[in-house]
Amino acid sequence: MDIQPLIEGEYFHIYNRGINGEDIFKEQRNYYYFLQQYINYCSDVFETLAYALLKNHFHLLVYVRENVTVPKHNSDGTVRLTASKQLSHFFNSYAQSINKSFNRTGSLFDSPFERKIVSDDNYITSLIYYCHYNAQLHEFVNDFKDWEFSSYHTILHNNNSFLTSQKVLDWFGGVDAFKKAHEGRYEKDGMDKFIIE
Repeated sequence: MDIQPLIEGEYFHIYNRGINGEDIFKEQRNYYYFLQQYINYCSDVFETLAYALLKNHFHLLVYVRENVTVPKHNSDGTVRLTASKQLSHFFNSYAQSINKSFNRTGSLFDSPFERKIVSDDNYITSLIYYCHYNAQLHEFVNDFKDWEFSSYHTILHNNNSFLTSQKVLDWFGGVDAFKKAHEGRYEKDGMDKFIIE
């Protein structure tokens, strides 16, 4: 199986889960730590449009920034960042923290992580909705709006965060249109071609 590279200037759906279906979020604080480490390692290389964090897996919709360079630590010059390398650092950092906290060893995530290029506008719209609906789909909550660990409320309220909330709201045509788009029923048959699980 060929692994799709993370191409700069393209949108991607990124998905990963715990190895052998293991929970990657074992306590509530793990969700917050995951997001903080994601910001630390990945906010330079990705614009993040939507996310969903579910006990044993997560979804991200990202745009891969082009030609990202940052200052080198303790020296002159710059270093070029790549999305794949930053994701690897992020996954490793999070896994090490979980292993230390819960006295476990070995891999936490499936490897390689799954990624799918987002090739058209319908895909972007569907995937944003899918990310937000995911907790209800997997029956963690009866109403996806009650799930704390997705990007729905942050986008809706355009909170200052690592998300490109205004870009997403503009994509849907404003707050009211964003809310309306999330009132539709999840149509599995229409979504299957977009989804990786």
